[in-house]
Amino acid sequence: MAELPEIEIAKRDLEKEVATRKIKSVDVPGTKKALPAMRSKQQFADLLEGKKITAVTRHGSLLHFVLDTDEIMVARLGATGSFRRATSRTPQDSDTKVVMTFTKGGQLRLLDSGNEATLRVLTWPRYHKVHPEQVDLGFDPVDMPMPWTDFALMLRGRSDTIRDLLLDQTFVVGLGPMYSDEVLHAARLGYGRIASELNTQEVRRLYRAIVETVHNSIKYRGSSIGGHLDIFGKSGGFDPYFEVFGRAGERCRNGRGDVLTTVIRGVTHHYCDYQV
Repeated sequence: MAELPEIEIAKRDLEKEVATRKIKSVDVPGTKKALPAMRSKQQFADLLEGKKITAVTRHGSLLHFVLDTDEIMVARLGATGSFRRATSRTPQDSDTKVVMTFTKGGQLRLLDSGNEATLRVLTWPRYHKVHPEQVDLGFDPVDMPMPWTDFALMLRGRSDTIRDLLLDQTFVVGLGPMYSDEVLHAARLGYGRIASELNTQEVRRLYRAIVETVHNSIKYRGSSIGGHLDIFGKSGGFDPYFEVFGRAGERCRNGRGDVLTTVIRGVTHHYCDYQV
């Protein structure tokens, strides 16, 4: 399961591993579902072969492979996608969707067990036309530091529950069910609280919980919940630090209460009864 910490870790690793590498060949062993808007697998290969990746960046939850033309390859990992570094001799996983072989430095593979990950090659002027959801992205806890007072202004007048806001990409980017549950627990706030009704102390706790949860997960190289692995095929180290997510019926690690669950719009939310 990839949320902001796992995507940021992938970006940093990919920048070190594949930036400046030239793409020799592209193979698509999976279905064309991973290549929306492409007429064929060969068309996708033709757009990449012979081009050099000059940088890897992140915008919200999307990864950008900047090419030495006016184009970028945009990667959306979804909940089940991941990249993997490999050599040409490494056996292919059955979930391999796309394989890029470099002139030097092995391969980069896109793996996806749930058919959610996608790759697109497009020019910069078309980027926001293809991805209009990227125009009004919210607060980025990694790339957009801000004072907690500015964060408080973002909450002013919002009638949303704080859980809904945490899952809203126009408010804060990259948080899904996993880290939003942890943030609310760290802030000791109930999921149903209305954002504009939080007092000053609660706003500061919420802001601190968002920033610290994301940065701590990055520090420990993210989570491997759901089988997610980094680009080297290794598990993240943050799993032992989850207080509530995936721990229904257990004691939260701080020992103050048992982990409870409720279902909100079809998604299970994990919390403790002292979150108010």
